[in-house]
Amino acid sequence: MADFRFHPTPLAGLEAVSATSAHVFSKHTHDTYGIGFLTAGGQISASGRGQVEAEAGQLITVNPGEVHDGAPLGRTARSWQMLYLTPDLVADSVGDLVSTSSDLEFEFPVFTDPAIRRLLTTLQEQLGTSDRQADAEAFRETLVLLLGKALIRRACPPAPLPASLQQIRQRLDEEPAQSADLQTLAREAGLSRFQLIRAFLRHTGLTPHAYHMQRRALLSRRLLAKGMAPAEVATACGYVDQSHMHREFRRRFGLTPGVYRSAWLSCNPVQDHKL
Repeated sequence: MADFRFHPTPLAGLEAVSATSAHVFSKHTHDTYGIGFLTAGGQISASGRGQVEAEAGQLITVNPGEVHDGAPLGRTARSWQMLYLTPDLVADSVGDLVSTSSDLEFEFPVFTDPAIRRLLTTLQEQLGTSDRQADAEAFRETLVLLLGKALIRRACPPAPLPASLQQIRQRLDEEPAQSADLQTLAREAGLSRFQLIRAFLRHTGLTPHAYHMQRRALLSRRLLAKGMAPAEVATACGYVDQSHMHREFRRRFGLTPGVYRSAWLSCNPVQDHKL
């Protein structure tokens, strides 16, 4: 049985999650940076930085847009704690180190660093205090220290997408609820269907359809977090029906839309966590 818990945070753009699950996550991406550690069990995953295994106590990270999956070692449940940070929050925290947050990345998907682990533990403890707003400045200072230690400058920026693919990705980013059949996308890109699939997969790590469904899933997650009912979200996001959204959501996020909505709203009744 999966157990996902979302914890109130004092900063806009920060999500804190603790979970125990044996779920096998399919390939997916986040719009955020993620850093945390396994507290029990182990996990194997294919990330944009290679195939890795993580054990209890080790740190785990993900960069925005990085395609990855995840399965428990031995098919038994593993437990983890994660912080997810929007690029805007990262830029606000350590933007004086670089020109844009896109210049920064977590170097290793799995690693061991006692100092960073202690900072993460401190942040988790600060989240558990009764008056988070009163301790927000201390929390931010710890977060700045953590990011300053854990993030590095990209050794080489990712190669820009060819213009034809950039147009397609922009359309899928901006209109995830709209239909996007392969024939139409290929025609807009000026490519054959085979050429489009191969090029899009090479540059993004996902096929056009998989990328489209991932963007749709992220949209559904945002709408659920705003309090919309699952049936309304399914319609707004362009799913065939609520069951279709249910299957896609659980495959990517490890819990159902209804459970996610209830868990999120239980600790985020008001969508305003600014200092």
